[in-house]
Amino acid sequence: MKQRILFVCLGNICRSCTAEEVMRTVLRREGLDKAIEVDSAGLISYHQGEQADPRMRAHASRRGYHITHLSRPVRMSDFEDFDLVIGMDDSNISRLHELAPSVEAEEKIHRMTEYCTRIVADHVPDPYYGGAQGFENVIDILEDACEGLLATLRQDVEG
Repeated sequence: MKQRILFVCLGNICRSCTAEEVMRTVLRREGLDKAIEVDSAGLISYHQGEQADPRMRAHASRRGYHITHLSRPVRMSDFEDFDLVIGMDDSNISRLHELAPSVEAEEKIHRMTEYCTRIVADHVPDPYYGGAQGFENVIDILEDACEGLLATLRQDVEG
């Protein structure tokens, strides 16, 4: 059975869309892109239909990631359609718990940094109002967390 993962941040133009692309790249490399599907969404609809922030696209591109996702808001159906709903920070996690329609849906909510294995971080910081180093830091954290997430999922997919 195909696993489905939704990455969530505030506007879906920096962190969650990058997590989606990093994870998609990791899955493709490992030959698991048919077994695990990824998507991303935001908690606000302000940027709906927009491409990722151009600064994030540029930083990601330098590392070989091509972010094509168009921003979309979280939908109530996402809690049913996805096996994991992964937020980037405390605010995202709190809002996702508020939106979750059931206890079962709440159990699907996790924090991205739960999966970090090398980098010590309690959240993925929003780089939107910062400089270049903020975008690089986000990608560093997401690369680590996506590798850790893959390790966690691998047993379910291959087992």
